[in-house]
Amino acid sequence: MDIREILKVLPHRYPFLLVDRVLEADERRFKALKNVTFNEPHFQGHFPGHPVMPGVLILEAMAQAAVGALVRQPGFPQGGLAFLAGVEGARFRRPVYPGDTLILEGELLAFRRGVGKVAVRALVEGEERASATLTFVLQGAS
Repeated sequence: MDIREILKVLPHRYPFLLVDRVLEADERRFKALKNVTFNEPHFQGHFPGHPVMPGVLILEAMAQAAVGALVRQPGFPQGGLAFLAGVEGARFRRPVYPGDTLILEGELLAFRRGVGKVAVRALVEGEERASATLTFVLQGAS
């Protein structure tokens, strides 16, 4: 899925679009890519002289990547949105820096009645930097 297709699925736009490409996605698993660049606005203040990607933005990137699997579910309404409803067991193991390529991969654990649960990991060069279990609630298109 290239950026044009991602823009059709995610409502996010700059500076909050945090997925550059979906490398793989089916109804159970997904893998996406985020190129972390020094030009991103949060690096101006987080932290001057030692830029580190904020953990909450790593989580947001993980959530955006998870939508790649959610939109493939039979119950996902065309034009619908997936809202993050919960974060469980979030762990941040090492920082993410400008110049890193963040690989966001995960697996759909459950999907019932418009609620999805996804296990997600964020990796840099094969090393896990963050992980969490995310819960989403789907809202139909109006």
